Parts: sequence; C-alpha cells; structure tokens
Amino acid sequence: MLTRLKVSGFKNLVDVDIYFGPFTCVAGANAVGKSNLFDAIHFLSALADRPLIDAALSVRDEGGRTTDVRSLFHRVGEKFDREMSLEAEMIVPLEGWDDLGQRAKATMTFLRYSVSIAYREDDNSLRSSGSLELIKEELVRITQTDAPSRLLFPHKKAWRDSAIRGRRASPFISTEGEGEDRVIKLHQDGKGGRTLRRSAGNLPRTVLSVSNAAESPTALLARREMQSWRLLQLEPSSLREPDGFTAPTKLGMDGAHLAATLYHLARRGNGRESGTVSATEIATPQNESHIYGQIASRLSELIDDVYAVWVDRDEKREILTLHVTDRDRTSHPARGLSDGTLRFLALAVLHLDPGTKGLLCLEEPENGIHPQRTPPCSDCSKILRLTPTGPLQRIIPCVK
Repeated sequence: MLTRLKVSGFKNLVDVDIYFGPFTCVAGANAVGKSNLFDAIHFLSALADRPLIDAALSVRDEGGRTTDVRSLFHRVGEKFDREMSLEAEMIVPLEGWDDLGQRAKATMTFLRYSVSIAYREDDNSLRSSGSLELIKEELVRITQTDAPSRLLFPHKKAWRDSAIRGRRASPFISTEGEGEDRVIKLHQDGKGGRTLRRSAGNLPRTVLSVSNAAESPTALLARREMQSWRLLQLEPSSLREPDGFTAPTKLGMDGAHLAATLYHLARRGNGRESGTVSATEIATPQNESHIYGQIASRLSELIDDVYAVWVDRDEKREILTLHVTDRDRTSHPARGLSDGTLRFLALAVLHLDPGTKGLLCLEEPENGIHPQRTPPCSDCSKILRLTPTGPLQRIIPCVK
C-alpha cells in the first residue's frame, strides 16, 4: 500500500509531497500535474522491474510513449533539469515469493524507498537520447512509533498493529560515497548477513529490481509491492475484443481480456485459480449465476435496462464473447456496447476479482458516463460504488 509519495524534478512535479489512503481522489485543473503524478507512480513501479532506460521509455509523454528520456525531467523552456528524485512510503506484505518461487518474510513492513536519477549525455551510446545514472538508492524502515504521524487516513490502532510488523535498525539498501566512488549497498536481512556492494555509476537498473528471497527478503517484498502499482488506461477497442480459450484471465491495463477474465471468475470453483481458460475446467452453475448476477446488479446501477451479463463460449471458433441482455431479452455483444458501459463493466470485474491486488490508478473514471449518474465532488468515492476494502488500493482523480 502506497501511503506517501514525494517527487521533485519529474516532468512538471517539483517538491510535491502527497499522502494517500485506501481510496484517494486527486482533484485539480487541467495541466497541473494529475496525470504526471500517475506517471511518477508508474515510473517507480517500472524501476522495480526493468532496467533504467526501459523503465523510462515505458512512461508516456504528450505524444504517447516516451522516445526521449529527457522528457521525464523537469523543463523550463528548452532547458531540462539533470536530476530527479522520487520517494515512496509503503506498507508491504509480511510474506511473498521471489521469481524462483522461494518464500520471503519481511523483517519490517513499513518502509521508505527513495531513488535519485540523473540524465547523462553519452556520445558513445547507441541511444541518441543519452542514458540514466543512479545517484542514490535507499530502502529504510519506518518505525511503529512514527507510523501514527505518517498514516493520515482514518484507521484503527488494531489495523495499524496488524499491518506494521517487525523490527530493524539498519537500512536494507543504502548509498555511500560521491562521484566515481559512489556505491550502493544491499544489506542482507539478519544479523549475520553480508553486504553486497555495487558501483552506482555502472548499474543498468536499481538494486531493488534484482532483490531475491535469499539475500534480502524485505527488499524483495518492497519490490513486489511496487510491481503491483498499475495505471489503468481502458481502451474501448480492447474492451470490445472477444478472447480465445487460451487467453490470459487477468484484465489488461488497457482493458484487454475482459471476456476471458469474467468467464474465469464465473467458472472458478472454491476459489481455484488458473492461468488460462481450460475446456476441462469444472463449472459450478450456482457460482456462475452468482458472479454474473453480481456484475449485472452493479451495471444496473448505471443503466436501468440491464437484465443479465454473461459470456458466450463458442466451441466451434473457440472464442469467448461478453454479452449484456436488456429487459426485452435482447442480447448485445461487447462490440455493440457503449464506451461508458464497457468501462464500468471492467471496473466491476476488477473489483470482484480476488486476484486483483496492489495499487490501481484510474484517470477520469466518469468518461462515457452520463453526468446525472455521477455525484458531486464531496461524494466522489461513490462514483463507481467501489469501497476501499480488501487488498486493492485506488487512486482516482475527482470528476470536477
């Protein structure tokens, strides 16, 4: 769970410091940095998973995807800043697994991760846009004593005591030295753990992004938390596409695989998970009816003329197609549904999916929804009737 974000030197964000809760609405006029705030969260998430350059190129700019990494740095006129800094405070899971399936247990669950990155022109690089260099990387604990003053959203002490666990005095990742002598250290958990030293100037990616359960389980769990931070950008064309039987059963960030995700949820028995839709998967009619009924009920809050929501399984073509049936019993496939209907359906499916965890950022949730269906700003958390319960955290810009 992301609880605080500090950003400086990233796009138009300078000395920004924001606290978050389980459900946060960000309001502001156009061009003040709401989208850039989301991009900063996305960039941090990418830094926990990819090389520096790849993480930078995954962030959007005015024309779509970034092609020049300098566009991520604060600019005045034609002059770019040379450094940016990002800092995130987060509550991480107590347990998890690394890429090799090894179990990890955190020694501390309330952490602060900070990173500073500089732009470097490199005439010898094949990338004409230059390169990125790690200036500082740190991962440190936040004590249980400090927690009440850092968690500004309403919560109970019992919840805080259950979420913030462990003890640790020394840092998990630290930086020392300057210039060419600058070194980033990964400190292993435990009193007898050794320290792994890396020359900062030669690192193609963050130290956090290569952490594992054996060397530093706490750093790994911070990495897993940051990897779960996602920016939802629902595209009507992706939402309308039918899916094959072997399609992924997790909704893509552009809305792809909506039909397969809902079909999987409806047919899953006793909470059983699977990676693809299988023809041999055991269906539970009661479970299917219940799941489809929940989605239809949620959709009927937006559209009165909804009788049922279901997914058609075409055995001959091996295709799954999402349908909405109106009260006249006329069935409408996804390709015939409005943008607003599809966006609302996708959000309802995400909310229902127990596998959806982590931080979810959604811009302009009211797109495609009739103004009379959206309440005023003071009640914006009910725009989609998504309550901040369970492991899913949401950050949504206010309608107005």
